[in-house]
Amino acid sequence: MTQDASHQPYGTPEVPRVAVRGEARLEVDPEIARIGITVSARGTDRRTALEDLTRRNNAVLDLVKSYGDPVENLETGAFSITPELTRHGRAERIRAYHGRVHLTAELNDFTTLGELTTRLADLELTQVDGPWWALRPTSPAHGEARRQAVLEAVQRAREYAAALGSTLAALVELADLGAENTPAPFPSGAGGGMRTMAFSATEEAAPALDLEPQRQTVYAQVNARFTMTPPRL
Repeated sequence: MTQDASHQPYGTPEVPRVAVRGEARLEVDPEIARIGITVSARGTDRRTALEDLTRRNNAVLDLVKSYGDPVENLETGAFSITPELTRHGRAERIRAYHGRVHLTAELNDFTTLGELTTRLADLELTQVDGPWWALRPTSPAHGEARRQAVLEAVQRAREYAAALGSTLAALVELADLGAENTPAPFPSGAGGGMRTMAFSATEEAAPALDLEPQRQTVYAQVNARFTMTPPRL
């Protein structure tokens, strides 16, 4: 029994194969931005540090939540309360307690982002890191990059076949190598980074930051194999 040439692992003189790679790269505007918020407190005893940290953390949460729909996500990450030791003679004594809470906010309105960032940085002992720009996993840009990669693979295969006086006959295999953003996800600060620390609140609101969104690069690659008509060599 013999197997049809189109199902063989390799091409044959009667049914030759051509294998190509298609690639696409798109530059698109970001859809979301993430910022990291660190709230700190220091007290001579544990209770004072905890009370100050709780009060400042609640102030940050209330401020971020007051912006409503532009804030897509707000999460609390690591919390720590650490004693600061000092040497007293041959012994060590606790000099103070340091508390920290880390939060992450994700926004889809970049005008709101500039205003919120400034107001957060204006709070006492509050540090803001970011923004980190990104696309959503469901962004249409990923699908468009994949479509363009497939079109390029077909065009490249046709050009190879035409160089031999042949034409494409059928698609044998299409292998998706993935389409992804180059900027690493939060908390890596690849581009567009900003760091601000404020130690005390002011009576007048600080002006909103004018933030320029960083365009995102979307890649897609595919491997494609085609059969073609016998070439005229």
